[in-house]
Amino acid sequence: MKQITNTILMVRPINFRKNEQTVANNFFQKDIDAENRAVNTLAQKEFDDFVFVLKDKGVNVIVVNDTDEYDTPDAIFPNNWVSFHANGTVGLYPMYAENRRKERREDILEKLEEEGFLIENVMDYTAAEDEAVYLEGTGSLLLDRVYKKAYCALSARANEELFIEFCEDFDYMPVLFTANQSVNGKRSPIYHTNVMMALAEQFAIICLDTIDDKKEKKNVVQHLKESKKEIITITEEQMHCFSGNMLQVLGADEKKYLVMSSAAYHSLKGAQIKQIEKYCSILHSSLETIETCGGGSARCMMAEVFLPKN
Repeated sequence: MKQITNTILMVRPINFRKNEQTVANNFFQKDIDAENRAVNTLAQKEFDDFVFVLKDKGVNVIVVNDTDEYDTPDAIFPNNWVSFHANGTVGLYPMYAENRRKERREDILEKLEEEGFLIENVMDYTAAEDEAVYLEGTGSLLLDRVYKKAYCALSARANEELFIEFCEDFDYMPVLFTANQSVNGKRSPIYHTNVMMALAEQFAIICLDTIDDKKEKKNVVQHLKESKKEIITITEEQMHCFSGNMLQVLGADEKKYLVMSSAAYHSLKGAQIKQIEKYCSILHSSLETIETCGGGSARCMMAEVFLPKN
């Protein structure tokens, strides 16, 4: 079982903007002084530059264009609606924002099959939307695929019962906690686990300051140590620069890279960079518009493909 993959699915935006339906609980989203069309053009440039950076290192990036058929401002973040697993299973997930549900596309799965990947089975959790229950893919779920542990920060977008159901279906041990951030002087749940935590093969980057409950914090640390991960801690301030929203990938010749935005990279201290570079090189690209309006960063843009080849 591998923790990281060489193949990434990405969706190029055509209607990108600040999504008014997600702003209620994504406190990372901010306004930008530009018209939607200009915002989308900036986002497309950032997207294309990012794809170039990945491909230049030999990462197999499968790019699919968003469609004009629906209004899907967040289509650039496909990891929330789909996950691809080594046993040939695809997971489809229930989404909090109604306009995000339109991002789920059969033709994207067909495209992967055309690329030679094998889809044996689909686990479809999307009916939970009828009950206003959500679990937003690998935004909500941080999967340690080797040690079979799933980390999940509960929020409006990560339901405990559905998380447990996922763990039973995919045979993962659940590691549950609540992660908070300070918003207008109050502690409020962080919308996705993957903005406060990133799991690589031999290390984990995590903002432990967000886990207010001491028992929960101790439990998370214990699980990471049991799984032989070096723990690299980041501050809440660094987390707001998306330094928790990173993904380790394989490039050419099995070379490993930790992928992040330039904002995340520049927020890191020298000692943290050294810790990371013990294990892999760092790749970063500017995602300023996408981060500001979308409230998501490099990790959110990449859906890892672990499916077997046909």
